[in-house]
Parts: sequence; C-alpha cells; structure tokens
Amino acid sequence: MTSRQPGEHKDPLAAAASPLPAELRPHAGPIAILPEPTAAIESAVRDAGGTVAPLGDDTKAVVWLSGPSATLRGVLAEHPGVEWVQLPLAGVESHAGLFSDYADKTYPLWTSAKGAYSEPVAEHALALTLGMLRQLPDKARSASWQVPRQGLSLYGMRVAIVGAGGIAVELIRLLEPFETHITIVRRSPGDVPGADRTVTSDRLAEVLAESDVVVLAAATTDESRKMIGAEELAAMKPTAVLVNIARGALIDSDALLASLDSGHLWGVGLDVTDPEPLPDGHPLWNHPRCVVTSHSADTDEQVEPLLAARVRHNVAALLGGGDFIGIVDPGARY
Repeated sequence: MTSRQPGEHKDPLAAAASPLPAELRPHAGPIAILPEPTAAIESAVRDAGGTVAPLGDDTKAVVWLSGPSATLRGVLAEHPGVEWVQLPLAGVESHAGLFSDYADKTYPLWTSAKGAYSEPVAEHALALTLGMLRQLPDKARSASWQVPRQGLSLYGMRVAIVGAGGIAVELIRLLEPFETHITIVRRSPGDVPGADRTVTSDRLAEVLAESDVVVLAAATTDESRKMIGAEELAAMKPTAVLVNIARGALIDSDALLASLDSGHLWGVGLDVTDPEPLPDGHPLWNHPRCVVTSHSADTDEQVEPLLAARVRHNVAALLGGGDFIGIVDPGARY
C-alpha cells in the first residue's frame, strides 16, 4: 500500500479515466485561468505541459475558479473558440441555465471536480454517522451527567447511500470494517462494487423503510430536489440516522424540522442545508438530535491540492490521449 502524508487525499477517479473519441476531443491551445489565476492552479497547468495565457481570441480552454454563471456565459459568448471548460466544484447545479444553451453542442467540453473530493467528504459522512448514532452533539451540549446512557452501534447496520459517484464508492470502502449491509440508490441501473445491492430511485421509499442509516450523496437535479420530504421521512425508522453531505436542496428543511420535533429519527447530520448558509437562530442549529457542520466536509486546504491534481490530469488529457475526468453532460446537468 502506498504511504500517505498526514491529511493527504487522493483522487479515486484518476486511474479510471477513459479516452474520449477523437472527434469529441477539444483541441489544444492557450489556457485562461479565470477570474484570476492562483499559484497552485497555474503550476498545475504548466506542470502538465499547458500554456497559461490571458483570455484572448486564441484561448482554447478555460479553468473557471469562481464567479457567477452569468459571467462565465459572457466569457464563452465573447470567445466562441473555447473548447474546454474546467469547473471547480463537484456540484454544477449553479450552471444549469448555462448548460441548457450547450446541451446539443460538441464544444465546449465541460468537466467538473466531481469525484475529486470523495475521500474527505466520505470521511466526513462517516464521522457524522458515528457522531449521530452515539448522540455526540447532544452529549457535547449537555452541562450535567446524562442518564440513561444512550448510543447505537454502526456494526451490522443497514446503510443506504443515495448516489453512486465517487463519494459513495469511497464511503463503501470506509464502511468495510463495520460489516454493514449497503444498498445504493441511483438514477440508472448498474451495480456498484462493494455494495450488497443496487436499486433505482423509484425504490427509494422501500429502501428508506428498512435502513438504519441513510446517507445522501447525490447530485441536485430537478428530479432530486427535495427527494427527502415529509412522506419519505415518515417512511424511515424512528431510530434511523440521516446524513446529508451532498446538497441542502435534497431535503425539505421544513419537513425535516417537523419530523425531528415530533420525536421521529434518532439523529440528523447536515453538512449542507437549504437555505445555505443556514440563518442564525434557525431551529436546526440547536436541535438536540441534529448537528450542522457548515459545509466543511471538504475544507479549502483539502480542496486546493485535489483541484490542482484534477486540473493537471485534464490538461494532460487535453494535450495527450483525451482521458478527461469529471465530464459533465450539459443535457443532464451533472
């Protein structure tokens, strides 16, 4: 096994990329890093053999680090020669309107950071799961000795993971020592290595009813928005734990609060919320069976080297065999 430095993460998708057909590959050329280059991303482009240059008529690729989708739309409209755009986040729902304009076009090729942050996010999902099962948030808030002693064990539990991307795959690996029974819920059919079974989204209610732990790791689309509402929450076991490390919009926050207030669910761990940021004073902040971790599953310090590695790989793909990672289907918007 390859040794790691303390806190070092790896991109689990780097070794599994397949080359695009020649006719779909973007052409190599100057790469603009917008809105402003950072030292890490600029080094990543150059290390891979790419040329960093200001945005111009000959720009062939854009590494987009931040900024409104409308600004990126303007960049592409003014520079139609751009054939590849690298986005910085795993979730790309903020660009849904822009993707609609390019759904039937070959260029630009869109890539995101999906999968790149799988290790830190899956680690956080496991931490939230264990913390909620053991009721650590409530115990941490307590100012007196708690009786009776309460806590549930993860060993042998039935775990449902909604989503089948890199986070799900890494979480399956982290769960191995606990000998859990894992069900993956995904949009399209297809087995996921390490899971006991894989089902499609139309069976979500069935899976929720039998699961002890439910982890949301799915992309936000029109279909998945508020996929966990009052009906789905009611279907879950009263002793179930719900963890969301994907996007806040996957859960109906009002329905979740009502469910917790009624005494349903053992605990809820939220790294993401709707709205986000969660307003000061919102009841979820201090609910005894909920913890909110302020979208910290992947910190800036963790993200920067992983994004740089993704950029480095994709620049090499641009200049070489076309094995891009994190390709986004603008029609599907993920």
